[in-house]
Amino acid sequence: MGQIKVEKNAGGIEGLCVIETAVHGDERGYFTETYNQRDMEEEGLTMVFVQDNQSSSVKGVLRGLHFQKEYPQGKLVRVVRGTVFDVAVDLRPGSSTYGKWHGEILSEKNKKQFYIPEGFAHGFLVLSDMAEFCYKCTDFYHPGDEGGLAWNDPDIGIQWPQVTGSYQGTASAQGYQLEDGTALTLSEKDQKWPGLNG
Repeated sequence: MGQIKVEKNAGGIEGLCVIETAVHGDERGYFTETYNQRDMEEEGLTMVFVQDNQSSSVKGVLRGLHFQKEYPQGKLVRVVRGTVFDVAVDLRPGSSTYGKWHGEILSEKNKKQFYIPEGFAHGFLVLSDMAEFCYKCTDFYHPGDEGGLAWNDPDIGIQWPQVTGSYQGTASAQGYQLEDGTALTLSEKDQKWPGLNG
């Protein structure tokens, strides 16, 4: 019997999956299998992962929206410490949901995982004081192959939780913050990506 529960086509977008693993806890703490190839295959998820990554970010950091142009990566993402709002945007040519997005709260408490197939842009916002974010990739990272989209593009319309501010025509973080006054922090590169329609 598998140890995972899979919500397929999350948000009505084909291919997106929210995965919950069985968690066994007692007074000592808990144990969970974060990945089991056999369980995944029983659910029809046959992707092969070749690289694991981990990052640490402080509250208000927004990373994204990123994608690989010639060597797209599927990503299985989770949070081992803290809380993030994780987002995928469908960029697959010919997809009936092209340009649509879906977001999930991922946290050390809910232990949810989010599978984002090849052909999506991906990003996340840190909502806790800090967060450690882990993800498995179906292809290696290729320097120079990265593309991106403006995180605040009104044509996509992502509803980032706790973010206040108004779109000024660019991906700049200027004028944005969280509701508690925490500044929104983006890399210089992430403040220069274009919108979905250029």
